[in-house]
Amino acid sequence: MPLNPVMTRVTERVIERSAPTRRRYLDRMAKAKSDGPARAHLSCSGQAHAFAAAGDDQSRLAEAISGNLGIVTAYNDMLSAHQPFERYPTLIRDAVRAAGGTAQVAGGVPAMCDGVTQGEAGMELSLFSRDVIALAAGVALSHNTFDAAVFLGVCDKIVPGLIIAAQSFGHLPAVFLPAGPMTSGLPNDEKAKVRQRFAAGEATREELLKAEMAAYHGPGTCTFYGTANTNQMLMEFMGLHLPGSSFVNPNTDLRDALTVEGAKRALSLSALGNHYTPVCDVLDEKAFVNGIVGLNATGGSTNLLIHLIAMARAGGIILDWEDFCDLSEITPLIARVYPNGLADVNQFHAAGGLGFMIGQLLNAGLLHDDTKTVAGDGLENYTHEPRLESGTLTWTPGSGESLNTGILRPASDPFQETGGLSRLVGTLGTGVMKISAVAPEHRVVEAPCRVFHDQDEVKAAFKAGEFEGDMIIVVRFQGPKANGMPELHSLTPLLGIMQGRGQKVALVTDGRMSGASGKVPSAIHVCPEALDGGPIGQLQDGDIVRVDAVAGVLEVLTEGVLERPHATADLSDNQWGVGRDMFTAFRSNVGSANTGATVFGDF
Repeated sequence: MPLNPVMTRVTERVIERSAPTRRRYLDRMAKAKSDGPARAHLSCSGQAHAFAAAGDDQSRLAEAISGNLGIVTAYNDMLSAHQPFERYPTLIRDAVRAAGGTAQVAGGVPAMCDGVTQGEAGMELSLFSRDVIALAAGVALSHNTFDAAVFLGVCDKIVPGLIIAAQSFGHLPAVFLPAGPMTSGLPNDEKAKVRQRFAAGEATREELLKAEMAAYHGPGTCTFYGTANTNQMLMEFMGLHLPGSSFVNPNTDLRDALTVEGAKRALSLSALGNHYTPVCDVLDEKAFVNGIVGLNATGGSTNLLIHLIAMARAGGIILDWEDFCDLSEITPLIARVYPNGLADVNQFHAAGGLGFMIGQLLNAGLLHDDTKTVAGDGLENYTHEPRLESGTLTWTPGSGESLNTGILRPASDPFQETGGLSRLVGTLGTGVMKISAVAPEHRVVEAPCRVFHDQDEVKAAFKAGEFEGDMIIVVRFQGPKANGMPELHSLTPLLGIMQGRGQKVALVTDGRMSGASGKVPSAIHVCPEALDGGPIGQLQDGDIVRVDAVAGVLEVLTEGVLERPHATADLSDNQWGVGRDMFTAFRSNVGSANTGATVFGDF
């Protein structure tokens, strides 16, 4: 199938927009490539320090004739998605030794859980943790002793941060090794019902805790389709995972075999191997366009509207929300995974998963096939699925048909004709909305607004019975400059209750919602943010606001609002406690959400 002309137009637009920054980036990578493997250039003292604890690998490292693999790990055993990484360094070292190379843990990076910090002060560090992860991974690789790298990370900010760092060292090959989702527990929709009952005062805290622990019950990624699993999808669409590896459960023979193969593949992609493929050649403009298509086709997390922009800028590629919107208009929604449906990611994987989706989108002319990947040239590689046959890892053609059309549909018969994202523009600025889980009758809301400066104020007003009639809840001073742009997902149950009562309700905020947020229309990431002079800072209770995801409109209808002085907020409580005092420099220097909300400039 010929490439869809909108795909061609958007890709060419990105290439043209990015030309100066991309050229500078690639020139730097070419210089780094030409220097060759770095270990031989170290002083004897430097080499001795780097190899001192390597045991039997010391002599092989000193000879510098075989590849040395750097392991960057986000392991901790508080985070279920990352706990399986405890075993990975041993698996990787053994695999690489058997292939004639060496491997060392280059360093660790922090990995926080947005589920644990949801609605808590620690959430104000969440977005900034992405750039901290990038910095930490950069420090890990700065010893300049590695010929390739493997990155162990899964969740919300971890993968984007690791991608930013991998591109800073873009002359090196990089393979991302996932841990996989936990096995299915209490269905996500059942968990959500208990949350709503608790928010309405109809369930006890003991009932809520029992439901939550039945849903989140073991090692691996949470099974809903939030930011973590959207990350995993992207790594296949963009060619940095091995095909079909994203949603294989932890601690299984197949999972271990994929980890071993990923380590060997990284070694073979180095300049000392047979198939040199640096990450700067994998993550080009076409790879990022493919990622945006995947985001739309799966109804993925809105957090990636920030992260993909930041990830791309690290390689000199400039993305705009307009690119996401234009691609959404031509991309069919062909997956229904909670919160966009009832299935979890294990059921999605069993129904045909990413291999089926990639095949469908390729056949529809909605993906670039001519990309480089860690599996070889061409995205067609990712229509295959891994299997263990008599202990040997092989790839076979994936299913050409969905095994459950309630979860996965062909591109010719989608759940909806367009993707799961909408860009909103108007007198209140620019924002975005995830519409894949929002019913059509809820996608346009025009109502008086109630204005808050804190999510706890919203919860208090709800408990006091103040929310009657149609209403747009505005929560401002939640942007990156104000308080680090925390997710406001803890508002989802009470907004859902209001919608369930028959009220027309929407959220407008310069903050974020969780990638798992769904059925309530939420205009998020509003730019400019209130602290940066955005019109959202001029709203008052009772102003009529229109949120229209169909026409792509976000505006205030009350006259005279934009002539008012901007509101101010007491943000002193956001400046200290739970580590927030150490992030003053981040809040002072961070960019806007539509440029990636990053503290880094163009690389």
